[in-house]
Amino acid sequence: MSLVRDRVPLLDVDVTALCTDQLIEAISGFVSDGTTRLVLGHNLHSVTLFHSRAEFRKLYERGDVVLLDGAPVAMLWGLGHGSTRSSGPGIMEYRLGSTDWVPSLGGVDGLDRIAVVGAGPEANARTVERLRGIVSGAEVVGRPGENWDDAGEEATVEWLSEFRPQLVLLGLGMPLQESVLHRRLEELPPAVYCTVGGAIEQLAGLQKLAPRWLGRLGLEWAWRLVLHPGRVAYRVFGEPWVLLGLLVRRRFSGKASR
Repeated sequence: MSLVRDRVPLLDVDVTALCTDQLIEAISGFVSDGTTRLVLGHNLHSVTLFHSRAEFRKLYERGDVVLLDGAPVAMLWGLGHGSTRSSGPGIMEYRLGSTDWVPSLGGVDGLDRIAVVGAGPEANARTVERLRGIVSGAEVVGRPGENWDDAGEEATVEWLSEFRPQLVLLGLGMPLQESVLHRRLEELPPAVYCTVGGAIEQLAGLQKLAPRWLGRLGLEWAWRLVLHPGRVAYRVFGEPWVLLGLLVRRRFSGKASR
């Protein structure tokens, strides 16, 4: 299938607007191809990092798919491109967090080997077991990612090289997972690498998901703020101002036309 990149108005980033079935089709093609592919996602946090960190930006520019991971990004994308897809799904159907599409991996053709990297031992083991049920007959193995350090990173690269998975769910949190991919991608075996943030804990049932109707309204941030105020407050109340400053400076420097 043809993967089209769209520019998100105001945010000056490019995304690949896909529904779940379209993403599964794309991953099927990647698995069949057998080369290294990247499936990333954009929310306001990643957009801020994109405009402030050169290594982060380079990884996203190299990405094969950049999903609409956050509701604000999806809504802004819809302002510029939603009218061109009026005959298809609604705008928020293109908003895909990892927990929206991972349960559909059973539809990926030829997927036989999956690696799950990240989270603590219990969450990792539970998600591995869940994926074994989702992708019937696949070999699914996991490696926890808590207390990540240089030695653990080196060991994980060697472990992946020995296992040679077709698909890797990398859930180390942003921006650590992106930093690892940027540093190590040339050493890692060919596979589809998907950054999934905290989805391993969510898929394991250890972190409660917001009701989907809240996500459709773009209010998932409120749910996270109530459950994890210390972790989420800065992203909700502080980081948008940082992003605004970056975008204003970008406009005045003339870089928005890249």
